[in-house]
Amino acid sequence: MKKICVLTATRADYGLLAPIIRKLLGFEDLDVRVAVTGAHLSPEFGMTVKEIENDGIPVDRKIPILLSSDTPSAISKSMGLAVIGFADYFDELQPDALLVLGDRYETLAVACAAMNARIPIFHLYGGETTEGAIDEGVRHALTKLSNVHFVANEEFRRRVIQLGESPERVFIVGAMGPENALNMPKLSRPELEESLGISLEKNYAVLTFHPVTLEANSAERQTDELIKAILNYPQITFLCTKANADAEGRVINTKLEKLADEAENVYLFDSLGAKRYLSALSHAVFAIGNSSSGLAEVPSIGIPTINIGDRQKGRMRGSSVIDCEPDMASICAAVEKALSPEFRSVAEKKENPYGDGHASFHIAEIVHDQLIHERIELKKKFFDVEFSV
Repeated sequence: MKKICVLTATRADYGLLAPIIRKLLGFEDLDVRVAVTGAHLSPEFGMTVKEIENDGIPVDRKIPILLSSDTPSAISKSMGLAVIGFADYFDELQPDALLVLGDRYETLAVACAAMNARIPIFHLYGGETTEGAIDEGVRHALTKLSNVHFVANEEFRRRVIQLGESPERVFIVGAMGPENALNMPKLSRPELEESLGISLEKNYAVLTFHPVTLEANSAERQTDELIKAILNYPQITFLCTKANADAEGRVINTKLEKLADEAENVYLFDSLGAKRYLSALSHAVFAIGNSSSGLAEVPSIGIPTINIGDRQKGRMRGSSVIDCEPDMASICAAVEKALSPEFRSVAEKKENPYGDGHASFHIAEIVHDQLIHERIELKKKFFDVEFSV
């Protein structure tokens, strides 16, 4: 029996990993161990490990790493704690492989510990770009640390190969966002109201706003502009989720907490969880913020996405995404466009460049095949691509 460790550090990556984990658990010849760390174990971010446990997915180990600060220094120290904690865990567990998703600093630290322990790494999703965030460099670094790559489409596959990875190691599987958006059972509007404990009689929007981590000290100004825009729409209810555990994330959360206390149409949640989040989107008039979910998941719901600022700059997007600057006037113009019947008809087509909703099956099958037939080679040869500049 082969043993695989699956890492989850945030509510976002868990929502995407859950269907994959369930399919891996279905293989009798795989021993699947879920390791939980990061914001999952923080009361400040909603202790979202409870969502994993409530889903019936067994948690093998909880490894706390977050400090009560979001400064660059604190984040580096959290990475250090992750390396130490997972070094001990891997030494004890001796897994045959590690499965990781995305582009976060916690994941990079854990991947470094796995590399030192000579544990092969499966990585989702390389080849994508987020020019406004530190995630860009982290994602590319994870690609070089990893041994098998799952990508959403041919364009991303070419980028991973351009980074020197051998083509036979790079598999196009589609993205998990569309799969969850299309297939996860949703709460009805009355069920959602009961679950949230609020009335949703008016039109509402779902807001998720994170710091742009490659811009110094921009979170306060950008959040102030966003709040000014929100105050122009008292007729719309805003369901907000907190920013993640990035540098300056607490700046955003503090301002949104104050807004939710003072404005009757604004509600702030530590985390909605995947089912409530997608359910909320399915009844919303639009999504707003700068989360990757707005580009990868929301288009499959059939509502507009208002994407603010540069956090997702360079990332592929569909026709239902409205890009705007992080200032009140630009955000308000985007809201008006999102509310227009003409643009809503565009969003209702549910065109999504990130796939058709069958990614987890392909991923689980490839992981199983690679492990059981011992196809993973730790030694990597740099694949040269001929090009002219």
